[in-house]
Amino acid sequence: MAALHGPAPVLAACGLAFEAALAAGPGVTAVCGPGSVRLGQTLAERLRETGTEWAGILSFGCAGGLDPSLAPGTCVLATGVQTADGFLCADAAWLRGLARRLPGAVAGELAGIDAPLLSPADKAELWRASGACAVDMESHAAARIASRHGLPFAACRVVLDPAWRSVPPCALAGLGSDGRQAFYPLLRALARRPRELGPLCVLACDAWRARRELGRVCTSLGERLALPWPRTI
Repeated sequence: MAALHGPAPVLAACGLAFEAALAAGPGVTAVCGPGSVRLGQTLAERLRETGTEWAGILSFGCAGGLDPSLAPGTCVLATGVQTADGFLCADAAWLRGLARRLPGAVAGELAGIDAPLLSPADKAELWRASGACAVDMESHAAARIASRHGLPFAACRVVLDPAWRSVPPCALAGLGSDGRQAFYPLLRALARRPRELGPLCVLACDAWRARRELGRVCTSLGERLALPWPRTI
């Protein structure tokens, strides 16, 4: 077993631009999708870059709650990710490092999906079928890429929309391939469906809680997002 020559950077796999902005820092390069296809392509491109050695991939950002006990702002550390190809485990040492830095986080499985779940009924159905505590659209892509390249993988996600909350379709309007939300498409979608204003305001409050918690998580994890060092390969 050969030791790494130095602390190689971690790749943070995110769905939204604000998540990537929070994750980026000393020893961390953040990329964002959104969604599994876009994120998978971006990660693959980064890993093909010559002259760069990566220490691991952390899926970082927000998630939808499936377990009704998880409130907005709850931090989830994934024991692994359920994918269409099977279950992919998180790196045990990295998971322990994350848990030491985030003692209040909940450990559980994530479900990886390719399209958003908008209704409480859909979330309840997936919870019954999978037993996963939360769901997102990027972790399964990140886990697959990490497995393919022999890299440690972990996932740290904060619940944005809880299991009992619906996500108004207008909230998805104008979401670009760079993970940024365009304001005017959102307003146009809301003008067509004014009944979604109330749910959108509730979602905005949940998003504020999740974003605040993600910032706290980044501060607690520090450089290289708590990936243990030294590691061997």
